[in-house]
Amino acid sequence: MVSKIWGYFIVVGLLFSLLSGNAIRINETILTSARTSLELLLQIFPVVALWLGIANIATLSGLLGRMSRRLARILGPLFPEIPKEHITLSYIASNLMANMFGLGSAATPFGLKAMSSLQELNKDKKTASRSMITFTTLNTSFITIVPATIIALRIMHGSVNPTITVVATLIATSSSTVVGIIVDRLFARRNHE
Repeated sequence: MVSKIWGYFIVVGLLFSLLSGNAIRINETILTSARTSLELLLQIFPVVALWLGIANIATLSGLLGRMSRRLARILGPLFPEIPKEHITLSYIASNLMANMFGLGSAATPFGLKAMSSLQELNKDKKTASRSMITFTTLNTSFITIVPATIIALRIMHGSVNPTITVVATLIATSSSTVVGIIVDRLFARRNHE
């Protein structure tokens, strides 16, 4: 569905550019955007590699595992469908820990494992389970302590104080997590009745 929407935007944009006499700007924009994207990728790659390396060290040292186990105990009540000490809670906790430190690309494999494991526990394979919905809510709204990608982008664009967004990000993501959990619980309670 999303690909159809983007395809529609592209076709409408191209038609509008052709009809308004800006066809030359299309080529300029495509070539400039490609160069800008490549430059951005080359500049952000070292920062992402650094954070992935730190995440790998945390994983190998057992730090991420210990933090994930502690977080998994806290997450238990949010996921009553998942048996205690089940590996799924560790996947969910690892995903949330990686997101907490702004490591979205490191969080993705844990998120995929968590969702796959949740699907195995799901009784109705054609409908998302309550735990799948809760995990999606937490995954998209969880607290971010270190917005690594935002800091990297601000450094690349010459920001004088690239970490100034840390407090605002912490407040915004904390709020979104609290609201997400409240709304998720309200819908869970309403659907359970």
